Amino acid sequence: MTGNDRGAVAVAEDCRRVYRSDVRAARRRTLGRIRKTPVFHTSVAGPTGPVPVTLKLEYLQHGGTFKVRGTLNALLTSTARTDQVVIASAGNAGIAAALAAAWLGKACTVVVPESAPHTKVAAMWSHGAEVLWHGTTYAEAARHATELAAERGALQLHAYDLPAVVAGAGVVGLELEDQVRGKPPVLVAVGGGGLVAGIAAALGRRRQVVGVEPVGMPALHAALLANRTVDVGGPGVGLDLLGATRVGEIALDIARRYDVPSLLVTEEAITAAREYLWREFRIVVELAGASALAAIQSGAYTPAPGERPVVVLCGANTDLGAL
Repeated sequence: MTGNDRGAVAVAEDCRRVYRSDVRAARRRTLGRIRKTPVFHTSVAGPTGPVPVTLKLEYLQHGGTFKVRGTLNALLTSTARTDQVVIASAGNAGIAAALAAAWLGKACTVVVPESAPHTKVAAMWSHGAEVLWHGTTYAEAARHATELAAERGALQLHAYDLPAVVAGAGVVGLELEDQVRGKPPVLVAVGGGGLVAGIAAALGRRRQVVGVEPVGMPALHAALLANRTVDVGGPGVGLDLLGATRVGEIALDIARRYDVPSLLVTEEAITAAREYLWREFRIVVELAGASALAAIQSGAYTPAPGERPVVVLCGANTDLGAL
């Protein structure tokens, strides 16, 4: 196989299903390299009064994002004989790839659209990545990343739609089993769907996993309605929130398998949730990181009597001046 062939094939790791066994293997593989992030039992303001919740503080992960879990797992499982990694990303996936590649002594190139936030690009640089701007959308950046990986014979990663990436993210679900008693539902923000899919694969039907999306970028919601992945969204805050305009095939498969619903929340509700986290707890997260909490505070999700839902706070790479 030539270097060009390796680059072209690496991104297309077979799109097999992801199961709890894959997530358990990812936990063993990444043990000692990834933080087991803490949980915090508290109450938050809801539409009609205080709501008991458990916050999973995943924003404390290395690189300020859950994505480093899946990226590291993908690099550790790859059989590609190359010391170069290429990925297209508008933000956190690029940070995760830069960080994981640096740990393993690999060179990393991140192709970002022109709209990529400076805060996240600066984080990629800080971990030693080469950053190349291409196009105005993630899709354009992804096409260029594919071309670049083929030219260089590099391993191309996908931000959310690779089995190893989903399995790595799912370790969050296994941690929750250890940390939280009972079987409370778990609310998770959805962008491309890697995190919600991974957690659902880990937990199966042991606990209800609920996806939360902005109304302007309802990628999973639209896919469940259409019974296939479809492009959604357009310019606006929604694009800045979670980036992906199409949910991953793996995420859709897992959502169908385990009946993962998608709740929609307004951009205003997400912004309010992020401001609340800062004001009440001095927790700093990006907008996407506050999406799951917005479902509770806006009333999009109403806990059953006696229920204490788990809310995953999944990312902290934001401009502090925006708070």
